[in-house]
Amino acid sequence: MVIMREVLELLEKDARLSPKDIAAQTGLDENEVANFIKAMEARGIIKRYKTVIDWEKFGDDSVYAIIEVSVSLERGVGYETIAERISRFPEVVTCMLVSGDHDLHLVIKGRTMKEVAFFVAEKIAPLNQVQHTATHFMLRAYKTEGEIMFDKEEDTRLVVHP
Repeated sequence: MVIMREVLELLEKDARLSPKDIAAQTGLDENEVANFIKAMEARGIIKRYKTVIDWEKFGDDSVYAIIEVSVSLERGVGYETIAERISRFPEVVTCMLVSGDHDLHLVIKGRTMKEVAFFVAEKIAPLNQVQHTATHFMLRAYKTEGEIMFDKEEDTRLVVHP
């Protein structure tokens, strides 16, 4: 089981790794790795393969916001129901149940700050279970999906010796 976790961690870090590459790194048989990956896909453990893109570098000016949502639960309606409903909006990139002063943590993507604000005001806040929202616009991403999002700047200072 430990070695299979290593296979998943390798794929999570680099989805382009082939079963042959993974087999070479883990000492497993290539067919065993391929079968394991297929089984993980079939069980829904591997959801999809993803590329991390620096959209800012590409020139995309999309706006992201973190929305804290506090909800009141009704009899027979749990967090799952409201979270599933909110997750279906295409603007919602991430929806998580969290501990702390709010219940749901959302990441929203829009073209402008105004578009994100209207989305929260018109789609999220009016939901019956929603008690309170707090919006935090993301100004800069320094690390996304485990990937450092800034280039290390070259030190151009002159070397000084005593």
